[in-house]
Amino acid sequence: MQSLCHLFTTNGAPLLKTSSWRKIDRGLFCTFSGSSTFAELFSDKGFWGENNLEKKGDLSVRAAWRFFGGKNGKSTEASIERSEAANEDILLFFFQLDLGTRVQYALNIEQYDMAKMLRDKLIEVETDIIKQQQAKRGSSKSEAQDKEIKILTLRADIQKAIETENYDLAAKLRDQVSMLEAEALAASAKALAFENIKYAFRLGQQVQHKVFGYRGVICGMDPVCCESKSWMEKANIDKLSRGPNQPFYQVLVDFYADPNLLVAYVAEENLLAIEEQDKARFDHPYTSFLFYGTDTAGDFIPISELREKFSQPRHEPPYDENDNDSNGDA
Repeated sequence: MQSLCHLFTTNGAPLLKTSSWRKIDRGLFCTFSGSSTFAELFSDKGFWGENNLEKKGDLSVRAAWRFFGGKNGKSTEASIERSEAANEDILLFFFQLDLGTRVQYALNIEQYDMAKMLRDKLIEVETDIIKQQQAKRGSSKSEAQDKEIKILTLRADIQKAIETENYDLAAKLRDQVSMLEAEALAASAKALAFENIKYAFRLGQQVQHKVFGYRGVICGMDPVCCESKSWMEKANIDKLSRGPNQPFYQVLVDFYADPNLLVAYVAEENLLAIEEQDKARFDHPYTSFLFYGTDTAGDFIPISELREKFSQPRHEPPYDENDNDSNGDA
């Protein structure tokens, strides 16, 4: 996973107070390779003052639970769907929100140097987020158009090679054109999927995994699988009836179901909506900053920034006239 340490510090000084992270701690801790803990990096002293934290190589963040082992202390098969990429995406989103708040606070108390430093760090975070989005949408219209331009150029080169009777070169160029045409077609199809996709599940909805049985909450979605080939092989995506070309969801996994999984990346065909009467308490450290709370149906209400991130509309639970009648009778 890409290192996030550079997003947390400026000139070696942590950008977030320990108290900020405690809001989402609830069973979670983050460690950095090199034995530097997340709490140490985000100390109150370091946030406003100098910090002599030594840089020891490339530090990378990883999240884990304070409790280890699922049932009988064994990791479950569900771990094949664990997604570090999805977890990093969520953490970047959190730091974007937190830094934005801190920039405004620094301006309010007229700490302009601190505000500038925080704003610069916010730009770094937003740049990384844009890079992630571009990587996911690597088959966007612009990329497909770029490939079409390359194809036209190669065809002109083929014609020149034929005119000069350089048939070996012409054959090699034709192979390149064939490869680019296939890539352009895939790019166009994926770009179309991003524009016209219809999701079966929504942000904040409680779901159950068909295969592994755990409960989860939707906190993100992609129209197709955006994970790496190695991840897809490990997760047996090719064995799914719809393969990788279906919506995939970032799913927060219930702590009591699997304390080691944290965030899973799950194909749409492997999820079921949970009926209202079957919904129970759901514990996860990320719910406190991704959602306002729960609605009358028991699903989570995503914050507006999360809805904007995935271009999802606000959901209103269906109006139950029977509940209104019963209240009136009372």
